[in-house]
Amino acid sequence: MSKRPGVCLVVSGPGLIHALGGMANANMNCWPLLVIGGSPERNQETMGAFQEFPQVEACRLYTKFSARPSSIEAVPFVIEKAVRSSIYGRPGACYVDIPADFVNLQVNVNSIKYVECCMSPPISMAETSAVCTAASVIRSAKQPLLIIGKGAAYAHAEDSIQKLVEQYKLPFLPTPMGKGVVPDNHPYCVGAARSRALQFADVIVLFGARLNWILHFGLPPRYQPDVKFIQVDICAEELGNNVKPAVTLLGDINAVTKQLLEELDKTPWQYPPESKWWKTLREKMKSNEAASKELASKKSLPMNYYTVFYHVQEQLPRDCFVVSEGANTMDIGRTVLQNYLPRHRLDAGTFGTMGVGLGFAIAAAMVAKDRSPGQRIICVEGDSAFGFSGMEVETICRYNLPIILLVVNNNGIYQGFDSDTWKEMLKFQDAASVVPPMCLLPNSHYEQVMTAFGGKGYFVQTPEELQRSLRQSLADTTKPSLINIMIEPQATRKTQPSLAWIRRSVVATKHAAC
Repeated sequence: MSKRPGVCLVVSGPGLIHALGGMANANMNCWPLLVIGGSPERNQETMGAFQEFPQVEACRLYTKFSARPSSIEAVPFVIEKAVRSSIYGRPGACYVDIPADFVNLQVNVNSIKYVECCMSPPISMAETSAVCTAASVIRSAKQPLLIIGKGAAYAHAEDSIQKLVEQYKLPFLPTPMGKGVVPDNHPYCVGAARSRALQFADVIVLFGARLNWILHFGLPPRYQPDVKFIQVDICAEELGNNVKPAVTLLGDINAVTKQLLEELDKTPWQYPPESKWWKTLREKMKSNEAASKELASKKSLPMNYYTVFYHVQEQLPRDCFVVSEGANTMDIGRTVLQNYLPRHRLDAGTFGTMGVGLGFAIAAAMVAKDRSPGQRIICVEGDSAFGFSGMEVETICRYNLPIILLVVNNNGIYQGFDSDTWKEMLKFQDAASVVPPMCLLPNSHYEQVMTAFGGKGYFVQTPEELQRSLRQSLADTTKPSLINIMIEPQATRKTQPSLAWIRRSVVATKHAAC
């Protein structure tokens, strides 16, 4: 969000070990992070000191740089290198270990060599010949597609990429955290036809997006066997992963996009908006959007995901930050909740880490308070995802942060059971024996966690209650809110068997077991 490293101070042993998950998450997502950890006194090493652990060695697996200063005098040098390593090249996590005896150690101040803060990362540009080749491949494409990754958002490449999209009439697809680099409601966004776009494109330009699991590794059957990839990335080691690209453009994404624009400008050209490819994509978008709207319009209770998200989308401020995590909550919410600004969506990311939502919301709120007071943070959580870090509600209330938490509650992970089915199951054995481990207590009142710390809580079961509670939460800027939204426990993307049928199956299974 800032292109500068966040700093996390942790205690030794278990404190550092608990931070490893966050370090790995930052490293996998290519975000700058500096972790400073305490450690036992150096003269107690190997003696079984309090919370002794091989911290520097452990952190090397999760970071770009991990070190302990050899002396107090070396601290400025090591810190400068850690900061520089975190933001240069592909950003990532770094670790600096501080032994306990450093804290009270006295040295001559003149012996310390202070180091100036590093300069901003150098901006590199792609080879001119590679840019010419890439422009030629794009011009010759019959079914082109741009994929905008979170690397493009980090590089602040929104102006140049939007110009490329609009000037040459190119369809684009954002990755989850690439949403908003070009607004989701842009006429050239083909997010509603994602599968079709990936499967039949013949030329794909990757702007800071990796061919990992999120993009199905760039391999058939999700892609054409002969699709031509043009990779734009700041990391040389990423170029050619999983698929041999037609062209590689190594450099800063914003700078390289400007190079592409200059090259394409030399010969007037644009992709024909009336082409068969555009027609195919628009037809698929229209049918998929119609299917989503049909699900959203269902009046049955409990609500389904689409009903919830469509009502939420209607009221969201255009400049709000959207934080999202969960299983179906995050996956389905991404297709409905729109982003219009870059770096305004945070989710489980490349590492798929659960439990990050409230922490990310707190970070977004601090940025919003500093840079644009009045912006709201909408944190959309599945009920299981909320359980990972729900007590951070106390932090939110302690600092009175402008956060609205939406807990989409289906009583489980992916799916749960309603209270009647739950009671039926408990007639046969206790919960530890009969309840599937992915099911949670039905109708849990998570909103009471918020009210316990002085925020506002709402328990909603109907579209009208959802609309009213969200409207009130957005209007009240004096305290944070949590809206606990009850949905159909078996709701997914597709039509599910009725709960009555599930109850009969549970009963029949238990009778058979008896």
